[in-house]
Amino acid sequence: MPGVTEPATGLQFFELSHEWGHGVPTMPGYDDVKMFRSARHAVHGVMTHRIKTTMHTGTHMNAPRHLIARGEGVGELDLEKMFGSGVILSIPKGKWELVIAEDLAKANPAIEPEDIVVINTGWHHKYSDSLEYFGNAPGLSKDGAEWLVARGVKTVAIDTPQVDHPLATSLGPHRNGPRMSRLPQEYKAGTGRDAKADHPEWNVAHKILLAAGIPTIEQVGGDVDELNGKRVTFHAYPWNWFEGDACPIRFVAILDPKGSYRLEPGKAA
Repeated sequence: MPGVTEPATGLQFFELSHEWGHGVPTMPGYDDVKMFRSARHAVHGVMTHRIKTTMHTGTHMNAPRHLIARGEGVGELDLEKMFGSGVILSIPKGKWELVIAEDLAKANPAIEPEDIVVINTGWHHKYSDSLEYFGNAPGLSKDGAEWLVARGVKTVAIDTPQVDHPLATSLGPHRNGPRMSRLPQEYKAGTGRDAKADHPEWNVAHKILLAAGIPTIEQVGGDVDELNGKRVTFHAYPWNWFEGDACPIRFVAILDPKGSYRLEPGKAA
């Protein structure tokens, strides 16, 4: 099993993030990540990078402010929403399919209140700068988002480019779209149905989660398949940026195979 074992404690650490940097897949309509070295070893004896990017690149966390006016920024989120117990659920989905409430209710392990929930559809295997990855992805349904809110989870993560079905976003025939101009026609040709009729509400699942104060993590990847069906401990920390709508993160899962590790009490010696 991949992962890194810490010798003193036996804890196993697993990467759940995609690599980030120059050339990272970028949502249609957003500029590419731009990086350059303002100081170099050969010239200055030190390396320093400058970066220009949207915060919605790679594996990233969205705060309520992303879609909810006057909502919390990433730096205002409670730390408990970024750390704690949760589940990694294998819910395989293909092109344009939806993760619905029934999928979540039947998932194993069962989702508990205050969980961090990771939905692994398998779409992270297609992570690339491609029409397929962004335009043909599955997404979370409205009733799925409502179910998670009612269940009382504290953070929701998914391995797709966005929480919602792509035809329910600006990639399709919604506000500021379609950013993928061929997508509505492709959907019509592939399904025989109208995209706007099937997905009438813009970013509906994402807005439901964020309006309930539940931050979201998009584009989960790394070793997530190794942990399907397991209950683990998560770390997912963004910048301490109060105005931030989103932020790339390092997303990590921790397993305690022996079940014997405990945090130090923090008492003075």
